[in-house]
Amino acid sequence: MKKLISVALFGLAFLFANSSMASVKEAPKEMSAETKECVKCHQKNNPGIVQQWGRSKHYGANVGCYECHQADKGDVDAYVHDDKKVKKNISIIVSPKDCANCHEKAAHEMTTSRHAKAGHIIDSLDNLLAEVVEGNRGMVTPGFPNGNSAAAVNGCWQCHGSKVVVLEDGALDPATWPNTGIGRINPDGSEGTCSACHSRHQFSTEQARKPDNCGKCHLGPGHPQKEIYEESKHGIAFKAYEDEMNLDSAKWVVGVDYTAAPTCATCHMGATRKQESTHNVGERISWTNRPPISVRPEVMDAKMGLESQNLKWDERRKNMQDVCSACHTEEYVNNFYIQYDSLIELYNEKYAKPGKALYGAAKPLLKPAKFSNKLDWIWFELWHHEGRRARMAASMMAPDYTHWHGTYHLALHFYTKMVPEVEKLIKEGKASKDKAKKKAAKALQAKLDEVLNSENHKWYLNKK
Repeated sequence: MKKLISVALFGLAFLFANSSMASVKEAPKEMSAETKECVKCHQKNNPGIVQQWGRSKHYGANVGCYECHQADKGDVDAYVHDDKKVKKNISIIVSPKDCANCHEKAAHEMTTSRHAKAGHIIDSLDNLLAEVVEGNRGMVTPGFPNGNSAAAVNGCWQCHGSKVVVLEDGALDPATWPNTGIGRINPDGSEGTCSACHSRHQFSTEQARKPDNCGKCHLGPGHPQKEIYEESKHGIAFKAYEDEMNLDSAKWVVGVDYTAAPTCATCHMGATRKQESTHNVGERISWTNRPPISVRPEVMDAKMGLESQNLKWDERRKNMQDVCSACHTEEYVNNFYIQYDSLIELYNEKYAKPGKALYGAAKPLLKPAKFSNKLDWIWFELWHHEGRRARMAASMMAPDYTHWHGTYHLALHFYTKMVPEVEKLIKEGKASKDKAKKKAAKALQAKLDEVLNSENHKWYLNKK
């Protein structure tokens, strides 16, 4: 424990300094007897946990196992742990509601953000892919006697979050726990998990500020923000000057406490000279580039029932421009946004809206099961993979991802996959004896002619 004690004063000194912790309540004057009993056992059986906690600011503030895991007898997931010594009700899961006992402001910001809603993926295309197309119902657990897809449990749910199921004996169903998905639906009714970013049991602010932390979920073909960041000048600078970033500093104001580079946390959450830090990652985003057609963020927030639906996109943009102003001039920032908006308009008008219209017109000619048609896959990858890459890369100034991984693939697959597949469906529909399919084929032909004769696509017909 000597090593743990050596960091205690360091942690305590900085506990209340960070603006993101402005609502932290007064720390206990001494370590509780319950926590001391917990430590005795866990130091023997799970020493890594104890060492991690010993390096935390919680340890320095006398906040330990019991303070975070204590539960009321009536809580859904409460059980008596160690009935010989501690004899107290605890819960395994520490939810945002628990963290709010001390970190009220941060917990509120997080639970009212899109991150906290990430667990609501039922009936989405991504969920259908993992549950049905990629997987099966072979993972049978007590809470899911009819089975679950292991592809969803080990993939989707680990980022989006699972709905944690508590069994009759108080244990947590293995299909839903362990899970640190950002939008986890907890037994106490709260949504989200702080440990998705602040890994237990050290809960390091330094770790949460590093881009790698976001890379657990934000990477790959459909959301490659980490790779995009690493290609950008911002990511290159971070890699070169990481030791100048003051990542372990309690006070962390861009342009004041560090100037070497911005990280994901800097732009989306970090404090500036005018703004406090925030745990609502949507407060500075002026386009939502997740759906097939990019929309303003308040539109999506309204669909999710978030209070931030009242925060309009132009105000969010001003918030982000304030971050940019720490290192860039007003002209530089304004010109960047002209470039970015132009790419979003290009994507929406040339690919997203025509693609969605063609796909919609083709549906009467398709088999009813989603992803049972070639066109389902083509359209999905156009917007979900290529389209997202192009849009997200432009938002973060990553030219290779914008072009070669983005707009190049959009064009390649629109003209060499989507258009030919639509033409094939038209041909088959016209040859069908089904009058409804003949009519649908005629309508699809009209829509294709409209698209290809437009200013954006007439080159394909060799028209000027």
